[in-house]
Amino acid sequence: MIQEPRGKFVKIRCKCKNEQVVFGKAATEIHCLVCGELLGKPRGGKTDFVIHPLEILK
Repeated sequence: MIQEPRGKFVKIRCKCKNEQVVFGKAATEIHCLVCGELLGKPRGGKTDFVIHPLEILK
């Protein structure tokens, strides 16, 4: 039996309209690749997103 992964990938959009896919259990801060804006912070195994995610991917 194969276990399902616990973490999910999340699509987010920055204020500069850049969309990127990030891991929902990030270990480091997540910044926009275009403008450098902070998008999420690690919080005890989960990512605390500064903005609302657009979509949760499988």
